[in-house]
Amino acid sequence: MGDVAMTIPVIRALVNQNPEIRLTVLTRISFVPFFRDIPNVSVHVAYVTGKHKGVLGLYRLSKDLKPLQIDAVADLHNVLRSNLLKFFLSGIHFVQIDKGRSEKKALTSGKVFKQLKTTHQRYSDVFEKLGFTIDLPKPSFPSPKVLSGKARDITGEKSLKWIGIAPFAKHESKIYPLDKIKTVIQDLVKNHRIFLFGGGNEETQKLEELQTINENVINLSGKLSLDEEMDVISNLDLMVSMDSGNAHLAAMLGKKVVTLWGVTHPYAGFYPFGQDMKHALLADRNKYPRIPTSVYGNKYPLNHKDAISSISTQRILEKIESLL
Repeated sequence: MGDVAMTIPVIRALVNQNPEIRLTVLTRISFVPFFRDIPNVSVHVAYVTGKHKGVLGLYRLSKDLKPLQIDAVADLHNVLRSNLLKFFLSGIHFVQIDKGRSEKKALTSGKVFKQLKTTHQRYSDVFEKLGFTIDLPKPSFPSPKVLSGKARDITGEKSLKWIGIAPFAKHESKIYPLDKIKTVIQDLVKNHRIFLFGGGNEETQKLEELQTINENVINLSGKLSLDEEMDVISNLDLMVSMDSGNAHLAAMLGKKVVTLWGVTHPYAGFYPFGQDMKHALLADRNKYPRIPTSVYGNKYPLNHKDAISSISTQRILEKIESLL
């Protein structure tokens, strides 16, 4: 989800600065709402667990795409599936992202410790190789959305500042301890309304427990569609997130984002779009010198697993209040 969300500021800049372009985005059905309100963009759904699964399914997909009279393909994923599509769509100009795998390997192995090219810039590079210019430092963001009646019934009217908190991530090493998140919420809820974001039964259950802290803590998990959740995010004053998809979702909507980092690090290039680096709260590298241990947080020595815990709740609260 995060990778797809990171394409949005780049695609928005591309079509705004190159109004003659017509873009068809190939993505999963669950990500279709991300591309709403972007002019000259249509979405073609890839059912990668259904009719487009496997080699034969991708061949069917290539047949579905050919009537679109595509002039060129920008492959922002560069994985086995997209390489098979490249083969099936032979004859069409095909430019693939350079993921910088060797640079990232050097970063996570400790050979270098420096800022690598951002993923947003890598996406932009693909379109530039296709002949389009993109000025990323001049972003545009959609205006906050008017909430539906269903969403408004859940959120209530906005009389306090709204803070989103997304406390989960795919890998455990990127998740801030829930007891510490609870401490943060207990302080913030005195003066703000808190919205909790997550997904899946286990996460939803934990968020329901956090919701009991105060009536101004509202769990949105499982209660709204992705479209409606995005509408709520567009009305936030700030999002607090792990190094995960919700950080990129908020950033693509132009929201301020405070991110918490464990064994991963912004230097790998996955920092949310348009955010000041001062908005990142990092684990203590003096105590955990091998950070970043991996790009995605799936590999780490056992003594680094809880590195994210070295971020104090006081640092989080001070950062939030300074940005508000």
